[in-house]
Amino acid sequence: MILAAISIPQLVVFVVAVAIVGVGGVGLLAARHTVHSALFLVMTLFGVAILFIEEGAEFLAAVQVIVYAGAIVVLFLFVIMLLGVDRVEVPAFVADRNRIVLAGVGVLAVLVELFYVASGAWSTGASSQSGSLSSGQNLGVLARSVFTTYVYPFELTGALLVIAVVGAVVLSKRLIGRREVDR
Repeated sequence: MILAAISIPQLVVFVVAVAIVGVGGVGLLAARHTVHSALFLVMTLFGVAILFIEEGAEFLAAVQVIVYAGAIVVLFLFVIMLLGVDRVEVPAFVADRNRIVLAGVGVLAVLVELFYVASGAWSTGASSQSGSLSSGQNLGVLARSVFTTYVYPFELTGALLVIAVVGAVVLSKRLIGRREVDR
């Protein structure tokens, strides 16, 4: 069984990190203000960073906090504030019978899958596509992978982020120009 292979402190850290990720994810979806949703996203990203540290991927945890929780969420907040979306409230979630049944079926499916995985009947994880990770070499394998095999998707992601920021600025300038004409 999988639970027998880990120690109690590791299990406690894992459960706390999963709780942080879960509460952050639910808060992200349930928050009425977009700024609050962005803050719940930060909470979720910190929980994932804890999970990375627990797996021994310290570099990925640092990248998770610095790049995603730092730069990307600040970019989201910049765009939210620039477009003025932070002043508009999202309507409350309406829970009808169909949504409740669908959510219940989804939760049940996730629980069945978790028990199936925990029973050891299903092999989890795939073999590494970039090479095996041994102690202290995960940074080198990651760097080699990012700058050789995955250099084009890496650069494309950066270009898309720059295009998104430029698009948000152009859209906000148009909105500001229309407001001045209306006055």
